[in-house]
Amino acid sequence: MNLFAINMFLAFAWVALTGGVTLSGLITGFLLGLAAMWLVRPLFPSSRGYFMRLYYWTRLVVMFIYELVVSSFSVISDVFTPGQDSKPALIAIPLNVTTDLQITMLANFISLTPGTLSLDVSDDRKTLYIHAMFGDDPDAIRAQIRDHFEVWVREATE
Repeated sequence: MNLFAINMFLAFAWVALTGGVTLSGLITGFLLGLAAMWLVRPLFPSSRGYFMRLYYWTRLVVMFIYELVVSSFSVISDVFTPGQDSKPALIAIPLNVTTDLQITMLANFISLTPGTLSLDVSDDRKTLYIHAMFGDDPDAIRAQIRDHFEVWVREATE
């Protein structure tokens, strides 16, 4: 059986036992289920992969929120500062991700981050075209996407 399904079953069992269907109750149940599964992990030979994948997904979400906040401040600063500091640019990003899910997630994370927008993917799925509000240094933007977003997406989805 899928270990995530077991974890969700334990979370819902916790909510049923406590009698309160709340988000905090579900999170508490999920964490308690995770702890219980950690204690009995020798019974599940594939549990190591589950715990690592859960770690990678958590890291992906946390790092995306961090990038979202940092880039929001850059955009807000440019909007409220007199004059225009932005140097818009269209940038071609060579892709290291290969699956449709990975490409879609990467493009969506780029589009959801203020100051950048995914425009198109090449027909051979090896290049992503983006619009960057602060495109002064295209190589730095390529490196940030390659070394951060692509790595996080690839680790979470493999």
